[in-house]
Amino acid sequence: MGSRLHVREIQSGPPLPYADDIRAFCKEYAELLDAQDPLRRFRDDFIIPSKKDLKRKTLFPNDGCVCVHVAETEETSDEECIYLCGNSLGLQPRSTRKYIEYYLRTWATKGVTGHFVPHDDQLLPPFVDVDEAGAKLMAPVVGALKSEVAVVGTLTTNLHLLMASFYRPTQERYKIIIEGKAFPSDHYAVESQIIHHNLDPKDAMVLIEPEDLDRPILDTEYILRVIDENAHSTALIVLSAIQFYTGQYFDIQRITAYAQSKGILVGWDCAHAAGNVDLRLHDWNVDFAAWCTYKYLNAGPGGMAALFVHERHGRVDLELAGSGTEPFRPRFSGWWGGDKETRFLMNNHFVPQQGAAGFQLSNPSVLDMNAVVASLELFSQTSMAEIRKKSLNLTGYLEHLLLCDPQTESSEKRPFSIITPTNPAERGAQLSIRLQPGLLDSVLESLDEDAVIIDERKPDVIRVAPAPLYNTYVDVWRFAQIFHRACDKALRARE
Repeated sequence: MGSRLHVREIQSGPPLPYADDIRAFCKEYAELLDAQDPLRRFRDDFIIPSKKDLKRKTLFPNDGCVCVHVAETEETSDEECIYLCGNSLGLQPRSTRKYIEYYLRTWATKGVTGHFVPHDDQLLPPFVDVDEAGAKLMAPVVGALKSEVAVVGTLTTNLHLLMASFYRPTQERYKIIIEGKAFPSDHYAVESQIIHHNLDPKDAMVLIEPEDLDRPILDTEYILRVIDENAHSTALIVLSAIQFYTGQYFDIQRITAYAQSKGILVGWDCAHAAGNVDLRLHDWNVDFAAWCTYKYLNAGPGGMAALFVHERHGRVDLELAGSGTEPFRPRFSGWWGGDKETRFLMNNHFVPQQGAAGFQLSNPSVLDMNAVVASLELFSQTSMAEIRKKSLNLTGYLEHLLLCDPQTESSEKRPFSIITPTNPAERGAQLSIRLQPGLLDSVLESLDEDAVIIDERKPDVIRVAPAPLYNTYVDVWRFAQIFHRACDKALRARE
């Protein structure tokens, strides 16, 4: 995976060097890539933490001018840090403050009437309709119909709500298949659902473990074999669209179709995929999915999550009542999922809204929804296809700088390996870098000294994820220089 990929993607401007050209490792090369990046304008829409901010022990300088410095947070001339951690927490859009200020003003000046009264200068509709605004903007990000998406709750809560509807074990089909190394919250959710149905996870929970512990990747053929081995007894499969540790992007379309051909429902945790790769949840016939919004979707820590229910599962047909066929899919219900025409009648007769909206429980946090919409408005100004195109180039460039550096091109000299798949189609933005034993703490210390923000997974992995909307090729180039120096320093200290 070399620089040829980037050269082919550039449509205009001066020719750039090929993979075997040493100029690929010069800062000027990265600057040329940035100059020709069609998404470069979006960086200015985000607040990049400065080195000074990261080192300061207080939120504001100790000069008593808090109000002044609140404004300065968005307009600083201090040198910016290198932030490659969008897979953990995305950066704050500049517009987030404006959206939240408008919300606070509406609440302050309109009180309860803010639920229903529109305003000429509003950024979002009245409180009672904000969920629709979120769904409309979220749907194209994940390749769904608007009716198939709801911005609601939190990720694990949504997984529980969806499994309450889609996991209906029988004596014959009762198993759930999940990655052995799934994110712990997913593991806990699946395990507790099984226990909730008075089943034993030892019998009903199938863990797909890597065949080779030194290569923690789950090949598609291997996943399909596990499905075959458990097909007659499996009710549900819950997998990550992108694996949080390795960064592997699973073949959602193929796995979903294969499992469904065996009579198995399939749900996907898209936490690391939404806003990262070009999903097609509707076209791929996915049964259900859930994701958070604080990673690549930049809605802030613990931000409101979202869920997807394919239109065939979200239909409501009351004419079927009494016919022996369920008029709508059973689910845990709450008043905000009820039909909007009868929601405020308070008659205790639940009729769900059509689609994913019918899976909502309580009214959404309007404060949180403003943060979600502020970011999604930026996504609406481009497309996931364009974002993915830049991401392939950006992460490919990072990989090239790490693996093809003239000083450490030989793997024997290199004190690290990349455990993320080398095939760009099998990964998102993230590269997971495994360091030699004993190097992690020293490398992290060096990165911290240079204000490089990535994240770690003990005992020896760092995850680096360039986010296409705000990261640049120069960010990637600077990281590579600092990382190589950090590795050299750690090796010398170990000797």
